[in-house]
Amino acid sequence: MKTIGCIGVGNMGGAILTAVCRALPEETILICDKDSAKTADFAEKLHCRPVDSRTLAKEADYIFLGIKPQFMKSVLEEIKDILADRFAAGNAPTCISMAAGLTTDTIRDMIGVKLPVIRIMPNVPVAVGQGMIMYTCTDNVTGESRGDFLRMLSCAGKLDELPEALIDAGTAVSGCGPAFLCLILEAMADGGVSCGMPRQKALAYAAQTMLGTAMLALETGKHPGVIKDEVTSPAGSTIAGVQVMEEDGVRGAMMDAVIAAYEKNLALKKQ
Repeated sequence: MKTIGCIGVGNMGGAILTAVCRALPEETILICDKDSAKTADFAEKLHCRPVDSRTLAKEADYIFLGIKPQFMKSVLEEIKDILADRFAAGNAPTCISMAAGLTTDTIRDMIGVKLPVIRIMPNVPVAVGQGMIMYTCTDNVTGESRGDFLRMLSCAGKLDELPEALIDAGTAVSGCGPAFLCLILEAMADGGVSCGMPRQKALAYAAQTMLGTAMLALETGKHPGVIKDEVTSPAGSTIAGVQVMEEDGVRGAMMDAVIAAYEKNLALKKQ
């Protein structure tokens, strides 16, 4: 039986923790967060054991680091001596970081020893089991540890291994993407309201349409342009709307948003 720890149960750390608890109800799961009320809430809701960071570092076989990049160094400073001792003793835990912009080498440098590190970049739909999770592993992550990791997150969504050099680009698409898509979702609903639909119905229609279209693209493998062409009848209402979107630069704005997010990810590495 492996012991799993999670330091930081904010929006993303909490979502990952929830997914892990769905996949591994029999496991021992430890949690730690600077917000004691949040820690107590998750401990009660998910039947986890609340501990301090040093206890977690001593006991956990896998340590999820749900810590914002700017706070990672100070949090690891509190436990690096314990992690170094365990590394020297040959029972080092595997650290799983979800901090944007921090490479596996950066995490190791902050700890001071070359612990096995898995870097993940999930997105918020992991909370409902529909996340997109990119991951990359250091060369000392064992096959057993990789298998445990995949099992832990089996209820979180889709996992895909990606070279670390592409993680920042992938994050700009899937990590930031929910915010971009929610702008489109809200705007679609607003359009429906403007045409006379009740707000809740307009939002439900837009959300289900976005979900269904994404599933159609994934399950059929059709290019989005092909699906778009199949919906647009000659001289119909859809092509009229598509024309307005093209004139207003929706496609270019979305591309620019992804590029801006990518460039911000690169900037985070230099801080």
